[in-house]
Amino acid sequence: MSENVNNQSYDKNETVKTEAAAEAVNIEDTPEIAKPAIYQPPDTDVVIRLSHVTKQFKLFKNKKNRLMSLFSSKVNYSINTANDDLTFEIRRGESVAFIGKNGAGKSTLLKMITGVLFPTSGKIEVNGEVSALLELTAGFDSEFTGRENIYLRGHMRGMTDEKIRSYEDVIVDFADIGEYIDQPVRTYSSGMKARLGFAINANIEPEILIVDEALSVGDAAFRKKCSEIVNRIISEENTTLLLVTHSSIMAKQFCKRGIVLYDSKVYFDGDIDEAVRVYEEDILGGKPSPKPKADSILN
Repeated sequence: MSENVNNQSYDKNETVKTEAAAEAVNIEDTPEIAKPAIYQPPDTDVVIRLSHVTKQFKLFKNKKNRLMSLFSSKVNYSINTANDDLTFEIRRGESVAFIGKNGAGKSTLLKMITGVLFPTSGKIEVNGEVSALLELTAGFDSEFTGRENIYLRGHMRGMTDEKIRSYEDVIVDFADIGEYIDQPVRTYSSGMKARLGFAINANIEPEILIVDEALSVGDAAFRKKCSEIVNRIISEENTTLLLVTHSSIMAKQFCKRGIVLYDSKVYFDGDIDEAVRVYEEDILGGKPSPKPKADSILN
């Protein structure tokens, strides 16, 4: 009888020891529980971000070959790299001049930012409403009057008639084309179309204003008005300005930061005075050596 009791007692003690040892082993072998990642809110100050953006175009020998390429992949073509591996950020309220010689890729870059073109590779993020003064007369209906085209442009931007009406008089006064505002646009000169296009785009509260040499339209008085409104926009409304120009004077007048494009790449990015110096001494002076372009990534 007592032998059975002792045996039971012994077995119970061994069981407790065994469980304790097992528990110790489990504690040592159990990996640490991963802590939840801390949420990092997006940087709301960045309105434009480019990450390794490349844009390439197929160049065909003639229109026939271009048409045939829609039906066959065997048609020969060459590749032009307009933008090559561009990476940079632009923050809200910055005024940035894109400086470079013809063919450096300035206009193509801005067309991608506005959504007119899409990159061949890479990623573009734009946070804000863009008003682009690239093709000032693009989007006009030639049979509509100038006033009707104001509403057409506004509707294309998702604005209501009431909202457009609040800008109508300002736009008409700024364009300063007199009675022609109520005549069909097909009767306008190219200068009148440009004036109306600038008046519409610059006066409808842009968050991001993109200007491609548009400040040179019209006579001296109108160019002065254009310069004044751009200065007001970037100083009072915290609007981001992107300016494409060949003019060092214009770049310094409107911008604090300069991005120099050379051979489709970013050659320099920094203070506008230094950017202008680099452009005039290196690019125009013929100092930089050609940089290798990205390998073809089409097809």
